[in-house]
Amino acid sequence: MEFDPTDTALVVVDMQNGFCKPDGSLYAPGSEAVVDPVASLVDRAHDAGSRVVFTRDVHPPEQFDGAHYYDEFEQWGEHVLEGSWEADLVAELDVREDDHVVEKHTYDAFHETELDGWLTARGIDDLVICGTLANVCVLHTAGSAGLRDYRPVLVEDCIGAIEADHREYALDHADWLFGEVTRAEDVTFVSGA
Repeated sequence: MEFDPTDTALVVVDMQNGFCKPDGSLYAPGSEAVVDPVASLVDRAHDAGSRVVFTRDVHPPEQFDGAHYYDEFEQWGEHVLEGSWEADLVAELDVREDDHVVEKHTYDAFHETELDGWLTARGIDDLVICGTLANVCVLHTAGSAGLRDYRPVLVEDCIGAIEADHREYALDHADWLFGEVTRAEDVTFVSGA
């Protein structure tokens, strides 16, 4: 699967200490397992001159005070609090000055963020998506991308999950409804693709 780096962005979803490191409050071994494959994909995107976007799930401690219905702390407990070690991206990722870091407060990286405008301003059409969790933030971000007429391509061996069947469900759903699924070895960044 070939991608032109001039109109493609690699979107790395929530590869943060709170999800990928054993001391994190929402640690999942499946998230930790994809740290190195994701880091390798980031390096390949950088080498090709493709844009790289990192999302960070960040919650102010009072975010869900008085919430009518949507309350992630009720679902998951407090996690990736603003300013905490948990909210930081894992050190294994090469985050460069010209990369774009999106701070999000829900599962969807497009919801009330600047991501859509940032991508549109740079002529980005295709999104190569990796990160964690498959059936939560990856799925909701990829679905939201598809609804905005981006081409979301999920890199299955660079996507973490709590359970293997969660990952399988998310990838099957994305492939059927709004996107495509591939493997890291099949991703090639080629000018003019």
